[in-house]
Amino acid sequence: MGAKKRIGILTSGGDCAGLNAVIRAVTHCAISVHGWEVIGICKATLGLMTNPPQLMHLDVNKVDRWLTMGGTMLGTTNKGDPFAFPMADGSVKDRSQEIIDNYHQLGLDALIGIGGDGSLAILRKLAQQGGINLIGIPKTIDNDVGATERSIGFDTAVNIATEALDRLHFTAASHNRVIIVEVMGRDAGHIALNAGIAGGAHVILIPEIPYKLENIATYLTKRQAEGQDYSVIVVSEAVCSENGQPIQQMQAFGQARLGGIGQYLAEKIADLTNAETRVTVLGHTQRGGISSPLDRILASSFGVAAVELIAQEKYDQMVVWQNRQVDYVPIAEAIKNYRNVDSEGTLVKTARGLGICLGD
Repeated sequence: MGAKKRIGILTSGGDCAGLNAVIRAVTHCAISVHGWEVIGICKATLGLMTNPPQLMHLDVNKVDRWLTMGGTMLGTTNKGDPFAFPMADGSVKDRSQEIIDNYHQLGLDALIGIGGDGSLAILRKLAQQGGINLIGIPKTIDNDVGATERSIGFDTAVNIATEALDRLHFTAASHNRVIIVEVMGRDAGHIALNAGIAGGAHVILIPEIPYKLENIATYLTKRQAEGQDYSVIVVSEAVCSENGQPIQQMQAFGQARLGGIGQYLAEKIADLTNAETRVTVLGHTQRGGISSPLDRILASSFGVAAVELIAQEKYDQMVVWQNRQVDYVPIAEAIKNYRNVDSEGTLVKTARGLGICLGD
């Protein structure tokens, strides 16, 4: 069994379905197989900035019921870069050493960080600076981490978006409307493309393929002329206006967030086609709720693989899904490039073959 280790685990960045399944898998494998101790770190790196650190001692009985729970029982944050942390007086401060010191004071032998490319980049910088033995696990509903074919949370997000499209077909048909569904996707259109194909959308708009409103209007008018009195459009939140300007909404503290492309399209399409339009913005429903079976399986596989990498003392690695199995690659390589939709790839060709309009 080897020397007993004390490992930490945290979730960082936006939440998604499947995070608790990872925590459960790590705890089961670390304790039941290796006889180690598992410490859950609450609120991501924020939990290591407080004295004492915000912790949760994990055991098999505690985590067993977490398999289907949405969100993360450890809490998370997607604000506050520890290398330039915003302080109450408006200044920024490098608080990275506080995190490093608390990691070592807790006597941790390794840290498992579950996050997207941004979170993992910060965690790796901390690890390199402070001698932290880090293992990364990719999670993002956007599915845009470069080295892995799948990230935790993506399948559930697609399922939720697909179910919404399934439901909206009926109300669109009942009222002869054009219904626009705006889905998440910070930089990539994977959710929109996958859900659009699965949910029978008539138009799919993604940031990787520039569109013209005239093309969309012509397509919708042609459908009407052929007796198709309604249409469903799915659009990624990262899609810009026709002239390439990002559509954003201002949030608290002056932060800009993607959102509003659905309403923009609704107004333009109504003007061009005289169609009655409605907009549904799915927003954070895609992050929440019970995770899909595929996300639970992926999360469980990633959690076990991360523990086994620690057992082999192979650090600075991220577990990935490649060629129908779990593997691992250096974190730096894993997050070097983000994975967008291939505009000449299989799913784009599939959409075109189905007669779906992509706006180009």
